[in-house]
Amino acid sequence: MTGTVPEGYAIDTDPARIDVDAVHRWLSTDAYWALGRSRGTVERSVAASVNFGVFDASGAQCGYARVVTDLATFAWLCDVYVDRAHRGRGLGVALAAAVRDHLAPYGLRRVLLATGDAHGVYAQVGFRPLPDPHKWMVLGREA
Repeated sequence: MTGTVPEGYAIDTDPARIDVDAVHRWLSTDAYWALGRSRGTVERSVAASVNFGVFDASGAQCGYARVVTDLATFAWLCDVYVDRAHRGRGLGVALAAAVRDHLAPYGLRRVLLATGDAHGVYAQVGFRPLPDPHKWMVLGREA
């Protein structure tokens, strides 16, 4: 993967390395968009997504992101999380850049995400507000 990952860290898409226990703990207890998410829901979402893990020098997972995609036209970047003990080191930007770079060869027409508080992180790797948000609609629960 290309992009600048801070020294002592690595980003990997190997699904065997994803620590589902850690991802469930982070999302269900500390991520405003996923509070209370069940272990089963996390397991199903991991199984059906392209997963990105951030790992420290010891190999322990300290961050996560997943992408829901058809790898042809569309992708949704979601569940981006960096463990509190590792924040402030540029890992969020590195993770978003790794996702961008991983998806680039597919020539997707659109990669979307939603954030309540990290617009500046994603802007650093090229995300921008929807040009015509009035065109978009949603079906389902709003968090």
